[in-house]
Amino acid sequence: MRKPSELNLPNSITILRILALPLCAYVLFKNGGHDSTWRIVSWWIFFIVGLSDMLDGKLARSRNSVTEFGKLLDPIADKAFIGTAMVGLSILGDLPWWITAVIMFREIGITLFRFAVLKKGVIPANRGGKIKAAFQGFGVGFYVLPLNPSLYWFRDGFMAIAIALTLVTGVIYLIEARKR
Repeated sequence: MRKPSELNLPNSITILRILALPLCAYVLFKNGGHDSTWRIVSWWIFFIVGLSDMLDGKLARSRNSVTEFGKLLDPIADKAFIGTAMVGLSILGDLPWWITAVIMFREIGITLFRFAVLKKGVIPANRGGKIKAAFQGFGVGFYVLPLNPSLYWFRDGFMAIAIALTLVTGVIYLIEARKR
């Protein structure tokens, strides 16, 4: 069986996702960052970029073009994506910095760990990590959207679940990695 090319469509989509992040940040901060119209535009751009994460994975699996490069780059793109949104929201004062710090500490820590154990092979994201990423994405999305304050309880509750999943899946990831 032929080995898939590292520069294939799924990996190209992942690279484009990373290249779109400056646009995501720019639109988030447009007109001071609190213009409802621009926040909705920002949400749509983040949403489309987030959907591209699902697309590249489905394409890679359906075309049998999963590569070591893609398994490594995709989670980095995910962390850059969520980090761009969270840091931007924290700068704007819409998301507490402690939430950004906790999530980004875990995400950066796991990424560095992935590099440290790279010689043993890339450790792909597991199902728990994918659920965690979905909760982070939706949780952050609720902070990007200009919600009515009566819905903040829902937004905050969703983010609380995302934080819990972030911490639990981080521990599980480390335990699984030790078994390798």
